[in-house]
Amino acid sequence: MGALIADDLLFPAQAGPRGIARDLYAGVRNLPIVSPHGHTDPRWYALDQPFPDPAQLLVVPDHYIFRMLFSQGVRLEELGVPALDGSPVETDGRAIWRRFAEHYHLFRGTPTRIWLDYTFQNLFGLEMPLSARTADAYYDRIAALLATDSYRPRALFKRFNIEVIATTEGALDDLKWHRVIRESGWDGRVVTAYRPDAVVDPDFEGFAQNLDRLGEITGCDTGSWSGYLDAHRSRRAYFREFGATSSDHGHATAQTANLSTTEAEALFGRIRMGRADEGERRLFRAQMLTEMARMSLDDGLVLQIHPGSWRNHSPLMMARFGRDKGFDIPTRTDYVAALKPLLDAFGTRADLSIIVFTLDETSYARELAPLAGVYPALKLGAAWWFHDSPEGMRRFREMTTETAGFYNTVGFNDDTRAFPSIPARHDVARRVDCAFLAHLVSEHRLREDEAHELAQELAYTLAKKAYRL
Repeated sequence: MGALIADDLLFPAQAGPRGIARDLYAGVRNLPIVSPHGHTDPRWYALDQPFPDPAQLLVVPDHYIFRMLFSQGVRLEELGVPALDGSPVETDGRAIWRRFAEHYHLFRGTPTRIWLDYTFQNLFGLEMPLSARTADAYYDRIAALLATDSYRPRALFKRFNIEVIATTEGALDDLKWHRVIRESGWDGRVVTAYRPDAVVDPDFEGFAQNLDRLGEITGCDTGSWSGYLDAHRSRRAYFREFGATSSDHGHATAQTANLSTTEAEALFGRIRMGRADEGERRLFRAQMLTEMARMSLDDGLVLQIHPGSWRNHSPLMMARFGRDKGFDIPTRTDYVAALKPLLDAFGTRADLSIIVFTLDETSYARELAPLAGVYPALKLGAAWWFHDSPEGMRRFREMTTETAGFYNTVGFNDDTRAFPSIPARHDVARRVDCAFLAHLVSEHRLREDEAHELAQELAYTLAKKAYRL
């Protein structure tokens, strides 16, 4: 490798473990990428059109980038982030890129810096550091390459050695682009995942209208509890036609409930009429996680729970720029009590797969590892979002392995919208895991042959198994 990414990036400083980590990494660095949950746009693979200019590809849509720059006084309008009211924002890609490059030093020590440097070097052949001085050279090089056929989405899919990637679509999505992909005859494997938040969360904007639309799409009576559940079953079946092996739920908490049919019907009636108070809306979200688990026993979809984010923390930024614009903040999350109703109902079922993520690292050793270390249905998702970092990944392994082991985790999950960064994110995960395994070997807690087997499992096999891919 060249100047931006060192050969021994993230490996132990000590010579002995470093040598072991090198050997382990050599065995997994070129394995295919399994990306079982993410947010790339299926339109890219369907139309296979050239990506836009470097700023529109790498800066404008990346909340990791613009939240850091905003924290240092750079306005989102200056970075080309569109406003909901259509007011003017910067549209000159080169101007946006120069502003980003001038502030690139802000990312020192962050995972974003590693991901970007990896992408600059290994995808675009750039080895001098990005700065205000080199901004135009970077822009010209990246723009020229993006104009070539070898940098179109499908070509990069093959170059990245992606075996399968999952996108995430809402329950009301017609999956048009997945249909185009399937009918095109292209052999790249792109599957969808069922994300029903807009028709499960009563606080979601337009919730009542969303339920009406759900009824129109499915032909089910979403004014009744039974019809509403049938509508979910119908949509889940439709998503499965386009390769879905999982559902995904971005609830504020991990709270679950297991109401009787009579209680659930009455609660849904209040929800449907818009008469439920805050506690009842929380209870409804909790009940729906259990209902989704019940459906998973019938259709086999893996249930992913991504709780603990206070989304859109700034009402000012939410009103101006909308969802997913960098103002989501982690919160404390309870799992032992919150998951108990769901686990009481289905936790001992080995034929059910529930993958739980967290933004609350204090819960790893105290709650999540002990839960996953005993309930057959429960597995631990990878270090996620704010903790998708070298330190976060190390902490995850250190705090969960001795109680849950490796095999109650599900490998790596890049969970990204940033398509060019996918190889970088998987490479970082493989390096961190190899370093962790190397320490176990050097401390005589693991045989080297076992470490090689585990490195393969963590980089590739566990994700395929857990997500039924």
